[in-house]
Amino acid sequence: MKRKCPECNMEFFGRRDKKFCSDHCRNAFNNRKTRDSSNFIRNINRILRKNRHILNEMNPSGKTKTTRNRLLEEGFNFRYYTNTYITKTGKIYHFCYDQGYIELEQDYVALVVRQDYVD
Repeated sequence: MKRKCPECNMEFFGRRDKKFCSDHCRNAFNNRKTRDSSNFIRNINRILRKNRHILNEMNPSGKTKTTRNRLLEEGFNFRYYTNTYITKTGKIYHFCYDQGYIELEQDYVALVVRQDYVD
């Protein structure tokens, strides 16, 4: 049965359920179809990894204090984090994977490492 490849418009023969003339065309078609969403996700993951790396580098002891400006100087992006933990008193910890922070008064930020009881 004769069909046209949706990628290159070449006519080809093959099985009834075959849609593309070659593996190359199939891969090119599917890569182009998911490129936009993949780039968006890739960029977000890059920001999250960078945030985690900054927190990890600035917090070698597992619990320390720094300033918001110092984090910003290192390239930290406060808009991106993987999860939050709200304490019983209502304080909010933001986490980038296992590395977290809580914003304190006077532009200070406490850096922490995720504990087992934090879900």
